[in-house]
Amino acid sequence: MDEIFLEAELREGKGRASSKDLRESGYLPAVVYFHGQDALTVKVSRGALLKLVHQHRLESVIINLKIKDDKKTKGRPCLVKEIQYDPVREDIIHVDFNEISLTEAIKVNVPVQVNGEAVGVKQEGGSLEHLLWEIEVECLPTSIPKGIQVDISTLKMGDAIHIKDIAFPEGVKPLNDPDAVVLHVVAPMKEEAPAEGVEGEESKEPEVIKEKKEVPGEAPAADAAKDKDKEKK
Repeated sequence: MDEIFLEAELREGKGRASSKDLRESGYLPAVVYFHGQDALTVKVSRGALLKLVHQHRLESVIINLKIKDDKKTKGRPCLVKEIQYDPVREDIIHVDFNEISLTEAIKVNVPVQVNGEAVGVKQEGGSLEHLLWEIEVECLPTSIPKGIQVDISTLKMGDAIHIKDIAFPEGVKPLNDPDAVVLHVVAPMKEEAPAEGVEGEESKEPEVIKEKKEVPGEAPAADAAKDKDKEKK
């Protein structure tokens, strides 16, 4: 397990005004929780935290939080409990840490990492559907895996991989339903062919009966025919 360090300092001010001042000076307000004890209000470097966000998946890694003037000189092993973002600018505005014990098992979500190319996709033209992207596990903090490895190379059309089919690292216990489907290969969607007409039947366009427009100064056809009969008589 990689050891990740983050420096912090105790802070006294609280409230929106104080938090705003912190952010404008390059820091972020944060809180450290531990087993029902009084929470510690601290501040961390915004740049240092952003670097960790870009390099690691913070939800499942242990951060050794070294707080200046703290009684625990070796640091505090923590998991990120929550990162709050500004709803408009999407900047990080606050962080919550959970201090943990390295000797007590914890529950975390670990991402599924797919290896190989399924036979049902490569040779049979199927599609791979990924249903579970994370698996909840229970283990010691020092045993948290970076990812759950799943080999899909032998999957054929219609095959699936369930939680119970995966080999988990020693000391890592899955908490999801054993029958839950993680991935499966399905047949591609078929496009419906357009409806065909009855054989021998030709499509005919409806006839449009056009009325003859009257030309100014010209008598209607019916009146002209009556005049001609009168002349003959």
